[in-house]
Amino acid sequence: MDKYIIDGGRRLYGSVMAQSAKNAVLPLFAASVLTDKQVTIRETPEIADVSCMAQILKELGASVKFDGGDVVIDSSDAHSHILSSKLTKELRSSVFMLGSLLSRFHRAVIAYPGGCDIGLRPIDLHLNALKRLGVSISERDGYIYCECDRLTGAEIVLDFPSVGATENIMLAGVKAEGRTVIGGAAKEPEIVDLQNFLCGMGAKIRGAGTDVVEIEGVPTLNGITYTPVKDRIEAGTFLIACAICGGEIEVSGVSAENLGMLLHKLRENGCKIHTKNDKIRLSSYGRLKCNRRIETMPFPGFPTDLQAQMTALNAVCEGGALIVENLFETRFKYVPELQRMGADIEVRGRNAFVRGVSGLHGASVTAGDLRGGAALVLAALGAEGVSEVSDLSHIDRGYTDLEGKLKSLGAEIKRVRV
Repeated sequence: MDKYIIDGGRRLYGSVMAQSAKNAVLPLFAASVLTDKQVTIRETPEIADVSCMAQILKELGASVKFDGGDVVIDSSDAHSHILSSKLTKELRSSVFMLGSLLSRFHRAVIAYPGGCDIGLRPIDLHLNALKRLGVSISERDGYIYCECDRLTGAEIVLDFPSVGATENIMLAGVKAEGRTVIGGAAKEPEIVDLQNFLCGMGAKIRGAGTDVVEIEGVPTLNGITYTPVKDRIEAGTFLIACAICGGEIEVSGVSAENLGMLLHKLRENGCKIHTKNDKIRLSSYGRLKCNRRIETMPFPGFPTDLQAQMTALNAVCEGGALIVENLFETRFKYVPELQRMGADIEVRGRNAFVRGVSGLHGASVTAGDLRGGAALVLAALGAEGVSEVSDLSHIDRGYTDLEGKLKSLGAEIKRVRV
């Protein structure tokens, strides 16, 4: 097990390029099963979740080769429709394989998917949608068994704009007979990226980025070489780090439109932000002001994956903030670790009441999930003294060489083996 040792209190300066988006790349891996032609995904981040997804594809019989930053996938010899419980319980995104496997084999067996411990994330929306496409589903002994003679297009209305359910329907509907319409679809940039990827393979999909996605089924799909969208969550994490520590940084590769609500909130804090093309420059000097209220919502609302990092920022701002988590009921599990560093935060259910303090102090803390772990790193960067952040396996699920990128900006951070 590794840990970070962070000597805080240093301003950040410089520039950093965002990696390809974890939440875009994983569905693209799943989509590679839809064709027996070669798929190349360029600039793939070296994160634990990608390694896990690659192993899932290998267990299905696909060839997965890492070539520098590119991943070359050949699913022509894929033969299995059964996902091992060990890997699916490690990776929530394994649920995307349902739509792809049903398109390819008309059968799929999957254990209930896992991932970060941030509360219940039922997949009822996924399963109910697949039933509408003609899939018979049974559940026993912790496994989900899906099968169909053929997939048939249908009109599906989601009760909630779930990113995963929207993407799973796209993967199942792309080769279904007839027309599939998704109403109440999620609008995240990663949905648009999946549409672009599939259309590049010969699919007929339109409407991604709106609440109605239309799919005309096609019989076959081609191979593709594709560069995914950059990671708005990683980019946001660096911007918030600079807001906490002070200084001036530029993050490149990310559209400001994809981070609109975060940039709005950072300007509320008192940060100066300039955007041009795919570059976002932020400067932070002096003590910032708390946001009165941050409420997580589906895109284009405030992203739940940046909630913990913004709570860490508000913990050292002037005034008080109310943080409302609407998507995951136990996403405040990181708060006791921030309190070890001197944060004044009270959690009541899905609400966190933050009273800003003049500064945090170094402490030994443990990452319990991906984004909560990132928040602890940011808090330690801005704290006075030395902090240790343990259990980096969670952070490694979503960030490539986080310590190296932060060092390049002037942070004092090192990774050590325990």
